[in-house]
Amino acid sequence: MRLETERLFIYPVSDGEMRSLAESEKDPELRKAYSEMLRGCLDFPESRAWYAAWDMELRDSPGTVAGDLCFKGPPEGGAVEVGYGLRAGFCGKGYMTEALRALCAWALTQPGVMLIEAETEPGNAASQAVLARAGFVPTGKVGEEGPRFVLRGAGKDS
Repeated sequence: MRLETERLFIYPVSDGEMRSLAESEKDPELRKAYSEMLRGCLDFPESRAWYAAWDMELRDSPGTVAGDLCFKGPPEGGAVEVGYGLRAGFCGKGYMTEALRALCAWALTQPGVMLIEAETEPGNAASQAVLARAGFVPTGKVGEEGPRFVLRGAGKDS
């Protein structure tokens, strides 16, 4: 599976690549997250897209990955949660907004998905701006990481 935008190819990485992400990650929290994502890929291969990291590869520079996105598991109660991050040197170029729009558009066409949720750290104005540009709105709630945002599919207001 591969999504294509004007400037990006977006696709779930392989189990081997997931393992490498987990093993090479220096941040303990991210290492734990990548390890849990890999476990989900291995334990639930039929739902792999909801557990895997999705690379954002530049179309005009094959092999150059600007960052990744992921879902935090399969749909529950009509909702999925998305997470994302950019690599150094790729911030401020609109890549994340472009990728997030494409991944969310795909997710909202999948069975059982009515809305997409996201959280940011309270002071992460750049991430909050990405969410706003991708159509997310604040929920007024605060989760473990900070303010929560939601994106509803067209005609999915309830």
